[in-house]
Amino acid sequence: MTAISVGQSWMWAAFILFVLAMLALDLFVFGGRKAHRVSVREALTWVITWTSLALVFAVLLWWYLRSMFGAEVAQHTTLEFLTGYLIEQSLSIDNMFVFVMIFGYFAVPPELQRRVLLYGVLGAIIMRAGMIFAGVWLVQEFAWLLYIFGAFLVITGIKMLIFANQQPDLEKNPLLRWLRSHLRITDGFHGERFFVRQNGLRWATPMFLVLVLIEASDLVFAVDSIPAIFAVTTDPFIVFTSNIFAIMGLRALYFLLADMAYRFHLLKYGLAIVLVFIGGKMLVAPWWHMPIQWSLTTVGGIILISVLLSLALTKSKTRVTGEQ
Repeated sequence: MTAISVGQSWMWAAFILFVLAMLALDLFVFGGRKAHRVSVREALTWVITWTSLALVFAVLLWWYLRSMFGAEVAQHTTLEFLTGYLIEQSLSIDNMFVFVMIFGYFAVPPELQRRVLLYGVLGAIIMRAGMIFAGVWLVQEFAWLLYIFGAFLVITGIKMLIFANQQPDLEKNPLLRWLRSHLRITDGFHGERFFVRQNGLRWATPMFLVLVLIEASDLVFAVDSIPAIFAVTTDPFIVFTSNIFAIMGLRALYFLLADMAYRFHLLKYGLAIVLVFIGGKMLVAPWWHMPIQWSLTTVGGIILISVLLSLALTKSKTRVTGEQ
């Protein structure tokens, strides 16, 4: 693991400015202020854009580190970033299924989903930044916490395998029940607004409940994903950048795949196996250190196989149903 961060102060500043600039472009230039339904073409464009930006970042990181610290450090750190990005992107996909459930439960019109997810991204960045720096500090001060994280990931992965097919009941969600009992909530949506004034009183709209549940879901998933990347590196710059690239691309991925989320039903099993693998890797680290290339290949292979099997099985079921 990386003991000292490769991120210089100017690198942190440049990356944060880059993220803020991209969010500003999304919010004020590329239709973020106007409610509209995101087309498959628009979503695919953003998925390709964010994936390409992550790869460009990896190349620039490798080029800079090679010139400063040599080829070995550059290769190792770049592979840490790519592995962390793949892990975070894979685990964040599970959020997509939760988004589908939340939007379906509240019957949120497609043209109103884009902006609430943008605010969800902003909240996720702030929450994860705090969790990342707290986690890095804790791991550096108390190295034995890595074994706690490893055991936690193994247990979480096993629970995911057991309960993969169970859908949570939002009617029984304690956070939603608390919000409904403590807020005045309008019957319907008021565009993209979270609050409105009616009869001189301030009312929350269902869109506010959607936003709170989306933020809460990301907090829950961050508890899994952030410890997972510590199996790869404890460098705060690599952890932060890989997380942010994954989060920024998640919203576009949702709009691309939401209508066919049912076709990736085995992906949850793949993600569960990834968690067990990463947790196990952390637990055996004192006796055997797995090369970073093996980790990248293993995680990528598990996700690819689960996606291909999902597509193959749903295609077979569709064919059988069509024949009947």
